[in-house]
Amino acid sequence: MSERPHVNRPRIAATAAAIALVCIVVLALQIRDRWNSPEIKPTAQAEHATTGQAARTSGAKVLPTDPKLKVEPEAPKQVQPADPD
Repeated sequence: MSERPHVNRPRIAATAAAIALVCIVVLALQIRDRWNSPEIKPTAQAEHATTGQAARTSGAKVLPTDPKLKVEPEAPKQVQPADPD
């Protein structure tokens, strides 16, 4: 007879699989907010939502945001090289 105790490999594998599944579910729940784009309300809706109520209570006004600025400036005009005479 063998002196080594019997190792229940299927039970260990099932436990490891269960732990891995729980970890996958927890990680998926932690990043679920990145799957959806944020909800951005127009000014008219924001005035009647919680943000608008808080702004009116503090005496502030809810205004639309400025349009985005152009990221890339116009390319500079080409300058004629100096004539080395």
